[in-house]
Amino acid sequence: MPRRSGPIRVVLAKLGLDGHDRGIQVVARALRDAGMEVIYTGLWQTPEEVLRAVEDEDAEVLGISLLSGAHMVLIPQVMQGLRERDLQHVHVIVGGIIPEEDVARLESMGVARVFTPGTPLGEIVAHLRQALRGEG
Repeated sequence: MPRRSGPIRVVLAKLGLDGHDRGIQVVARALRDAGMEVIYTGLWQTPEEVLRAVEDEDAEVLGISLLSGAHMVLIPQVMQGLRERDLQHVHVIVGGIIPEEDVARLESMGVARVFTPGTPLGEIVAHLRQALRGEG
């Protein structure tokens, strides 16, 4: 898919039963302040709801936040759904409490990058600008 011009469109989602969303709200604000269009789907989303939001919003990026430990169950469902819907071009990033040993497994499924707590917000912005617009 060719690179688009204009703001990067990002859907941010909290998957599963995790009820803590302060971190994703901080990330959403940082991405908006950097000029990106951000759609936050809210708490307690299912993979199906997240996939529908990515389609409906014509998102270039899907950012998933997980603190519940369910990442190795829920992320594979999302990645499979993206393939089934021919949305493999969507750049998927994951944030939250992700054990180091799971990062490579998530990346092998197609997750572009995993950000853990304490990652500077500018690093997330820079990653998306480089990956989506070639800005560096």
